[in-house]
Amino acid sequence: MLVTLVHLYVCATMRENFFKPTMPINDILYPPIEPYRQNIVDVGDGHKIYIEECGNPNGSPVLVLHGGPGGGCNPNMRRYFDPSFYRIILFDQRGCGKSKPHASVEKNTTWNLILDIEVIRINLGIEKFILFGGSWGAALSLIYAEQFPDNVTGIILRGVFTMTKCELDWVYTRHGAAKFLPEAWRNFESIIPVSERTDLLTAYHRRLFGSSPSEQAKYARAWTVWENSLASFKSFGNSYNPSIEYAKAFARIENHYFINRGFLKNDEQIIHDLKFIREIPTIIIQGRFDMICPPETAEKVHSSLSNSKLIIVHDAGHAMSEPGISSELINATKTFKKLKR
Repeated sequence: MLVTLVHLYVCATMRENFFKPTMPINDILYPPIEPYRQNIVDVGDGHKIYIEECGNPNGSPVLVLHGGPGGGCNPNMRRYFDPSFYRIILFDQRGCGKSKPHASVEKNTTWNLILDIEVIRINLGIEKFILFGGSWGAALSLIYAEQFPDNVTGIILRGVFTMTKCELDWVYTRHGAAKFLPEAWRNFESIIPVSERTDLLTAYHRRLFGSSPSEQAKYARAWTVWENSLASFKSFGNSYNPSIEYAKAFARIENHYFINRGFLKNDEQIIHDLKFIREIPTIIIQGRFDMICPPETAEKVHSSLSNSKLIIVHDAGHAMSEPGISSELINATKTFKKLKR
């Protein structure tokens, strides 16, 4: 009888902790703001990138690095920062969002993006900034900091990704996340001939970069829908209907980076080079049930950074828009207000 009562108590406590009502996202974030400056910057190689600045022009600079690759920024990303304190800088990476040419993968590599960040920093007259990135944006934040540690005052990461084969296999083979969403995986896999299903990255690459615009659109949408089905508790397994314009940039650029393993010199480059940034103040926000970037990677990064704090959000997945993730990101930007510029 005692065992039964204990069991019931534990189950009730878990339900209370995991499924308690959460505050609406609009009540968590700072109020909407508009940029005080927008610009299109020619970074060479035929690429022009969109940059915007919000908040306090004389404030503490923070650079927002979006995910994907190929995801682009959105207005809600401005709302994680106190606009009276921060100079909030957002940009669309090559080929996506408002950057041009749209969905282009020509001269579009990790190292091109790192140089673009340097162009932004120098053009805006910034000596050092905080990096704020999730998913691919977390990987890009770490790579930039490892290359230019003296330019970084702090790092805020969410849903950590380090572009390893293991992480890619988790999402793009049947032996990982597919086991949790077999119906969504079936939709993603079934449009590829059986003979090509052992390497879906390559199979999708052929079609995303084929000569038929309608075929590109079909496979871009399927790629984007599969990843979105994993993104959050709210979207978990649900249908999603992205615009063709968004899906094409997202799928083509992401596939291009993944099939080239992020253009890194080896599988563990990001983890290996953490030694160069171990003293930079870092806060890591990680959803316990992140189906795209499981917590193992966040723990691995945290264990290599002596000046880092890892916060596990127990009732959240991958998306920054989940209330628990958003709350902790807001807390992180409040904490970083105490950093010296």
